[in-house]
Amino acid sequence: MLEDSELTQLVAAAQAGDRASLEHLLTRLRPTVVRRCSRFLPHHADAEEAAQDALLSISTHLPEYSGRGPFLGWVTVIASNAARSTYRSMSRRAEDSHAVLPENRDPRTTSVIAGTRLDLMEALVALERQHPALVESFVLRDLGDLTYAQVAEMLDAPLGTVKDRIHQARRFMRDRLDGGF
Repeated sequence: MLEDSELTQLVAAAQAGDRASLEHLLTRLRPTVVRRCSRFLPHHADAEEAAQDALLSISTHLPEYSGRGPFLGWVTVIASNAARSTYRSMSRRAEDSHAVLPENRDPRTTSVIAGTRLDLMEALVALERQHPALVESFVLRDLGDLTYAQVAEMLDAPLGTVKDRIHQARRFMRDRLDGGF
């Protein structure tokens, strides 16, 4: 992965319009973005699709990155949003095609990892629907591996508020993932 000094230089050069720096930055970010998307999506091809969307969004919105919060935190938000968007799109396509999605996945045909990620995505959809203010803090901390302080800085929110949101989101997710659907 990129070292902080190299990352800072690449971001600054890319924001200044240096196309080669932007290409180098995106190339270096790609494995991280794919890993982030893979934390949400059960199939590698879906994670790749989401990563492509995220990288496009990063390149498009890079001039808007203000430096508030860590750059990789900003990348995490974009990758997480792209993965969640890809999941929602997949769900809509399945509904539109009237595909029958199994309620209880057969462990003989669904890997534990894939099943867990699908459960996570369903729980995130429910969290977003019922408590939208909690989602971003939770995703950044628990799926993006940012510190509480980094999350607070990125969201421009008091540390206590961020901790409370994460606590509430964890409780909601735990209830959903433990079978409280």
